[in-house]
Amino acid sequence: MGRRKADPATDANRRADVLRSAARLFVEKGFEATTTRDIAEAAGMRSGSPFYHFRSKLDLLKAVILEGLANSDARQQAAIAGVDDPLARLRVLVRTHLTSLHEFDCDSPLLIGETRALDAAAKREIAAAFDAYQIPWQATLDALAARGQLASAAPPVRLWLFGMLNWSTHWYRPDGTMTLDALADSAVATLLGGAPQ
Repeated sequence: MGRRKADPATDANRRADVLRSAARLFVEKGFEATTTRDIAEAAGMRSGSPFYHFRSKLDLLKAVILEGLANSDARQQAAIAGVDDPLARLRVLVRTHLTSLHEFDCDSPLLIGETRALDAAAKREIAAAFDAYQIPWQATLDALAARGQLASAAPPVRLWLFGMLNWSTHWYRPDGTMTLDALADSAVATLLGGAPQ
C-alpha cells in the first residue's frame, strides 16, 4: 500500500504550527535548551514530525527568523504605501512594528542573538533580510532629520529605536492600561524629544 497523499493545506497548517511553537520556545527557553521533542509536543505532534517540514533544528531557527521578518515586512510595506509625510510614516512604521511584535507574535527581533548557532551563509541571509526591513525606517529618519524634526538620523538612532520597541515585549501587557496606539505615540515622542509635532 502506497503512502497516502498529503493534503497541501494540512501540511501548510502543520508547518505553521511548528514555526509558531518553535519561535515561542526559542524565545522562552533559548535555542540550545529547546529540544525537537519540546517543539513537537508544543505543536501537538510526534517527536520526529517536525523533520517532515524542516531538515534540522538549525533549519527551523533560520525559517522562524526569515519568515517572521518577511511577514512583518509585508505588513509594514502595505501600511506605509501612499504615506508620504515622514512624520506620519514614522508613526505608521512604529505602530506596525508593535503590531507585529504583540499581535502577530513575531519573535524574529528577539531571536537575533540566537543566530550565533547558524552557519555563515544563514547569518548573511538573515542579515540581508533585516537590512531590507530597515530600509524604509532609515529613509524616514533621514527625511525627518532633513526637515529639522530629528536631531540625527545616524544609523545608531535607528538601532536604538528598534531596541526600545523590541524591549516592550518584556513588559507590555495587552490587558493593561496602555494601548499599542499610546505606546507608539510615546515611542515617537521619545525619539523626537517631546510631544510629536
